[in-house]
Amino acid sequence: MILPDSFIGELETVLGDDTEKYLNEFNKMPYRGISVNHLKTDPDTLLPLLPFAAEPSPFYSSGYYIPPGTEGIGALALHHAGAFYVQEPSASCAAELLDPRPGDRVLDLCAAPGGKSAQLASLLGGSGLIWSNEPIKSRARILLSNSERMGIAAGVVSSCYPEVLCPELEGCFDRVLVDAPCSGEGMFRKNNEAVSQWSREQVLSCAERQLSILKNAVLALREGGVLVYSTCTFSPEENEMTVEKLLEECPQLEPYDLEISFGRPTAYKNAVRITPMEGGEGHFAARFRKKGNAVPNDLPRGRFTPPSREQKKLIDGFLNDIFVRVPDYVPEVMGSSVFLRPSGLEGLKAPGIIRSGIYAGEIVKGRIEPAHSLFTTAEPADLRRVLHLGCSDPDAGKYLSGQEIDWGGEKGYTAVAIEGMITGFGKCSGGRLKNKYPKGLREFPE
Repeated sequence: MILPDSFIGELETVLGDDTEKYLNEFNKMPYRGISVNHLKTDPDTLLPLLPFAAEPSPFYSSGYYIPPGTEGIGALALHHAGAFYVQEPSASCAAELLDPRPGDRVLDLCAAPGGKSAQLASLLGGSGLIWSNEPIKSRARILLSNSERMGIAAGVVSSCYPEVLCPELEGCFDRVLVDAPCSGEGMFRKNNEAVSQWSREQVLSCAERQLSILKNAVLALREGGVLVYSTCTFSPEENEMTVEKLLEECPQLEPYDLEISFGRPTAYKNAVRITPMEGGEGHFAARFRKKGNAVPNDLPRGRFTPPSREQKKLIDGFLNDIFVRVPDYVPEVMGSSVFLRPSGLEGLKAPGIIRSGIYAGEIVKGRIEPAHSLFTTAEPADLRRVLHLGCSDPDAGKYLSGQEIDWGGEKGYTAVAIEGMITGFGKCSGGRLKNKYPKGLREFPE
């Protein structure tokens, strides 16, 4: 691979005598990893089920290396079940450094495709709120799909530019993550296209955009809250120099020192750089605290119109048929769509919201057709009817490819669980389970 001379000159500024070591890393396979989703499972349960060896990563408490060259990970039944997220190992450090606590409100401002949001939701343990934003609509749809797969119920997905969204959410979050769009130098070992698209002009343009995003992120953060800024690039303009400008232009921020055992130090105690020599493809992260102390502001809410008496009766009957323990969320009907909102999200009003809470289903001719996300955010013990399958069960493969399954269960909508993790649902009748797994997610055998 031929690297631009100006990039190598930049590396010499950053890595000094280690530049040659970095260049030698291009003779090796790039690192790959997964992050375990605690909303669905735990490492002790998951790791023995994987068809490959997984070794602990130093960057995240539930992150693991997977063997280079491992193929077909996205087609695994356990991946469909939301047991893990495929993620470059060093990219997982940002969520760990943000260190969300159960009950926190967390904003992931540049969230697609959703790996860091999945980590943050996992660390929150289903409590608090994870608000995942992605300005580009096509990427936001991927973000939403991944949020559903990972079983995130107490969440919001939006598609809005930070300069529009953050003023509406001023002081609303305990923690904010900005994993900013960057020049992608940390992708060079695994993506030739990233090399061909790189230029000094791109680096400077990214740095300008990153500072703008960060200044808006500060606005959304409460006093006393924590901000983490991360990139997958080595550029000083996009990393250290952006940190310097942020502190100059936002005096309400202060560095928040890191206590970590991974990566290489930078000139600042609140920042870390990771290169292939430290076991990751390339990442930079810095942590800040907003001065003062205050509880988060209330989320902006408009008028909430509860379901009519007739709609409430329909929704209650629908939910009681599916659940043994109905989710303790507030139902809301928008058009023909039924949603279940966590407390505090009723009537939520902010730009670009695609989804808040759980999309439960559609009212069709006096009944409700359930949505995929109603099941993926549920626990098996809370559901009346569950078909349990193992990840190597032939019926698991049939289900994921959209086929009907022979099953003599009770008539009605039935969750399908793979290794105890709800993956989707079907409708049982006459000894058969009619498949309701979304067509866009199905695995078609070759």
